[in-house]
Amino acid sequence: MLRTHTCGELRLSNNNETITLTGWVQKSRDLGGMTFVDLRDRYGITQLAFNMDNNADLCARARKLGREFVLKVTGTVKERESKNLNMQTGEIEISVTDFDVLNESITPPFTIEENTDGGDDIRMKYRYLDLRRASVRANLQLRHKVAQQTRNFLDLQDFIEVETPVLIKSTPEGARDFVVPSRMNPGEFYALPQSPQTFKQLLMISGFDRYYQIVKCFRDEDLRADRQPEFTQIDCEMSFVEQEDILNMFEGLVKHLFKNVKGIDIESLPRMTYADAMKYYGSDKPDTRFEMKFVEVNDVVKGKDFPVFDNAELVVGICAKGCAEYTRKQLDELTDFVKRPQIGATGLVYARVNADGTIKSSVDKFYDEAALKLWAERFNAQPGDLILLLAGQADKTRKALNELRLEMGTRLGLRDKNTFSCLWVVDFPLLEFNEEDNRYFAMHHPFTSPKPEDIHLLNSFETLGQVRANAYDMVINGVEVGGGSVRIFNKDLQARMFEVLGFTAEEAQHQFGFLMDAFQYGAPPHAGIAFGFDRLCSLFGGADSIRDFIAFPKNNSGRDIMIDAPSTIDEKQLKELSIKTTV
Repeated sequence: MLRTHTCGELRLSNNNETITLTGWVQKSRDLGGMTFVDLRDRYGITQLAFNMDNNADLCARARKLGREFVLKVTGTVKERESKNLNMQTGEIEISVTDFDVLNESITPPFTIEENTDGGDDIRMKYRYLDLRRASVRANLQLRHKVAQQTRNFLDLQDFIEVETPVLIKSTPEGARDFVVPSRMNPGEFYALPQSPQTFKQLLMISGFDRYYQIVKCFRDEDLRADRQPEFTQIDCEMSFVEQEDILNMFEGLVKHLFKNVKGIDIESLPRMTYADAMKYYGSDKPDTRFEMKFVEVNDVVKGKDFPVFDNAELVVGICAKGCAEYTRKQLDELTDFVKRPQIGATGLVYARVNADGTIKSSVDKFYDEAALKLWAERFNAQPGDLILLLAGQADKTRKALNELRLEMGTRLGLRDKNTFSCLWVVDFPLLEFNEEDNRYFAMHHPFTSPKPEDIHLLNSFETLGQVRANAYDMVINGVEVGGGSVRIFNKDLQARMFEVLGFTAEEAQHQFGFLMDAFQYGAPPHAGIAFGFDRLCSLFGGADSIRDFIAFPKNNSGRDIMIDAPSTIDEKQLKELSIKTTV
């Protein structure tokens, strides 16, 4: 090793020791008779001291050092006169006796400091420099710890880590596949896996009754802060289990991660049905760090000649505690918020419960004091509270109110990133109807089992929308971090599921014949779950974007601007792959 210690480990207990450090120049300060240089590596920063009186030549050389020069430094540990207790090494410095410049650096395009002057694009382009910053490095260290603790837990539960193929067959369900042309099979293509779903089911048929994998997956879909074209899953499957077994096992995993990564004890996760999640929160991934549940008021507000309410399928609202003093400007801001195109509400009705108990609304023309008191009773609104109401088509209105609820939670400081509220959402619909295509799609994937008591509902098109899935999602702070299901393991039921989804028998055999054939050889009951590893890390790290926890992420256009990918390829390569280009 070129060094005897790292830049983060020396303390007063090392006083007068002769040591050697290596690292990068963070910054330097020339004070005339003394020159100080901060040397940085992955472990921390140590101050180097060059004394003009002791060695003028050495000090003169030190003054020529630039930011990010790579050094090897030998010297003696000394107690600092002016201590910096904000640094781990802030009580000592190195009185340098010699140093070598291992490599010089040109001036970086942004400062390699916590409060950097680099914007997102420039830091993405020079990601290898951004990774030198302590906060970015800490994110990847947290990611490492989450992976390490995941393996520790699952290994103790007798899970086996198995790698599944990356070059697989394209399937029509779900998001778009990334496809890879085959040179040896002209005109044919592999797909990159959106998940190892069928392979982990085959492993269950193979007798590997407890499988896991921390695995790369790929989806060619539109991107946002919590999506990347390539992402990582904690992928798991178990045999001879029911839904309750899966929930208990992976509730244990999440508790273990919170305890060993964050030092937080999480109590048992509550269960919420999909129907209740949509009714009370307007979302299948409700943020339960705060209450503010939906209250439906059709029976209270209709019949008063207010067309907006009378003509609505649903009138529903929330009670914002302590917000009756909101100004007209603030209420107009909320109205503009819900009318944004991505939310889609046509307007907002409000009612203030004043300190004296009187109620004032934006629709006093239609509702007298007695009628408004019924509103307050329904919402359990107290003096000082603000009632906010939306009306319209049921699903659309619930979705809009969910966004308003989250906005109010943010404004009121109720969405603290250091507070964690976890739950299971269960009993999802098995299928969702697409009016444009006039057919049903799998809400999760085609291998999800229906509830046993609902299987008979698959026999009629009219009752397909009533079938519940043996599926479950784990939600933390309004983010879906994991989801899974009990799988179909019976060939006939799987064939019926493909039929419901619009596959012909020939199409099902072509796409999934290998799995259907495997079901004939004693497939055990099995179930599984996959956690979004990147999302889990970002939650633990208190960040909104998963990109902060990926070493080399893509931007919102799916581009790696550091290596300039995707890019065109040579005409010769295209020819070898039997791909014709058009001009």
